[in-house]
Amino acid sequence: MKNKLFIITFLVFSVVVKAQIQEVTILNKEVIQYQKTEWDIRLLATFVNPFDFSEISLDMILTAPTGEKLVLPCFFVSGKSGSPSLWKARFTPREKGKYSYHFELKKASAEVFSSQINTFNVKPSKAKGFLNTNNLWTFKYDNGTLFRGIGENICWESRDDDDSKYFKKLHEDKRFNYNFMLKKLAANGGNFFRTWMIYWNLPVDWKKVQNNSRYQNSDSYFNESGMKRMDELVQLCDSLGIHMMLALESHVGLMGSGWETSNYNIANGGFAKTPTEFFALPAARAQYKNKLRLMVARYGYSPSVGAWEFFNEVDNAMYNGGPDNQIPADVVTNWHNEMSTFLKSIDPYKHIVATSVSHRDIPGMNDLKNIDINQRHMYKNTSGIPATILEYTAKHNKPYVIGEAGFEWDWSKDFNAIAPEMDADFRRALWLGLFSPTPVLPMSWWWEFFENRGMMSYFEMVKKVNDQMISDGKGEFEIVNIKSLENGLEIYGVRCGKTTYVYVYNSASTKKQLQFQNMNWNKIKGNLELLDTDLKKYSSEKFSVSSEKVFMIDTVLIAPKQELVIRIK
Repeated sequence: MKNKLFIITFLVFSVVVKAQIQEVTILNKEVIQYQKTEWDIRLLATFVNPFDFSEISLDMILTAPTGEKLVLPCFFVSGKSGSPSLWKARFTPREKGKYSYHFELKKASAEVFSSQINTFNVKPSKAKGFLNTNNLWTFKYDNGTLFRGIGENICWESRDDDDSKYFKKLHEDKRFNYNFMLKKLAANGGNFFRTWMIYWNLPVDWKKVQNNSRYQNSDSYFNESGMKRMDELVQLCDSLGIHMMLALESHVGLMGSGWETSNYNIANGGFAKTPTEFFALPAARAQYKNKLRLMVARYGYSPSVGAWEFFNEVDNAMYNGGPDNQIPADVVTNWHNEMSTFLKSIDPYKHIVATSVSHRDIPGMNDLKNIDINQRHMYKNTSGIPATILEYTAKHNKPYVIGEAGFEWDWSKDFNAIAPEMDADFRRALWLGLFSPTPVLPMSWWWEFFENRGMMSYFEMVKKVNDQMISDGKGEFEIVNIKSLENGLEIYGVRCGKTTYVYVYNSASTKKQLQFQNMNWNKIKGNLELLDTDLKKYSSEKFSVSSEKVFMIDTVLIAPKQELVIRIK
């Protein structure tokens, strides 16, 4: 009799907790093209980990007005196994018109419940949409508007206890937060920045946080304070019309205290005993895919996500140990191949995907199909930026980005002693990027130092020339090879439609006269504007071309370390 009662009780309980979607509520009064629309989905299901999509998952299945089928991952918000739980869907429609949709609940990757089909109508907007790859020089918005990224690294907000010998007080200044820095970047013409997810900043997948009182430790699978701050950051970027390259991981997370506290470390509930196993173990890879699914579900709706970047300087993690303790390159490349393929498969917006190295190439990495742009970081070699970009774009036939650039990388040095050189490289990296085939101009590091020196206003001048180049050429860029006739004058040229732009930098210690050869003068009408980047304004100047095709401006001498931009029609 007792056995029979047990069986009856078990069957009743099984019926009660049968997985089902109980209620679907759209939160928007109207749905507008390129704006977030949100749904609350209440469901009943049993689960151990609602963020493990191999155990349980909820997807929104949409049919766009053109007939395109979309699958949008949804994310868990609150609730307990066996009781009603709250999930959300965040969707940004790219098309105007009528969408149909329903939700599918899966257990162990098998569908167990499907909601009824509903519809919504999308009102058109004048928003530009999402960024997409276009060519070596530009990205392109959904509406066809061309884009080149101008900005800097703002990789974290101020920490509680900074380790800088000379700039501790500056780096700990609370003004260095996203609200202040991104508003200032946008106000000065910037449209792009790069930032990190790590245990002291946006620690979405870190239970243990360090050195930042903005966040709290958490026993949850994903850190609530990290997710909340990421929500706020995405909303801020949307309001400013600014885009971020979001580094999902950093080499720092696989080194020292980073690895000791990592969620992927077996000591903290993960699967990997070593950083190598983080890349190699199937179980560790599956754990990481849960993070990727959350990022797409919770934040992928936003056009402000300019690019997902898997790793900051992954080569520094690979070569952190001794010769016998290095992470094999083929394992790292294979990891990136698997993760980029997976990310593309679950991201209905197909955001741009990247990763980065410090200075060591990783065999096969630059040619992965689902890595859209390649990236490296360059310090102490700003003058080498154009040649590096040309070399790698020619070799791998995809856009190349210098994600970090600067005069000095060593944080133990007093930058005040080399401030003029730091400032000069800040400016030069931007101009050299503007005159090179890259969709994102080189981004400086040391954002606190440069903000404190008033350098952020310089983005405005670069933006002015960038906008003119895109407008004049309607997206056409052609490198013009120019021969300098003065030692110390570095000269670069780009033709945009019928307008030729020339960048000149005097690296010598004496004044130089502006003269050069190799221009195609058949394409020049004769109107010239000269931009002194210190004065930030154009002036009309007369120039001459000799019988030997030597270009010269008789009235202009370029001072040491001075830069000029010439616009010739």
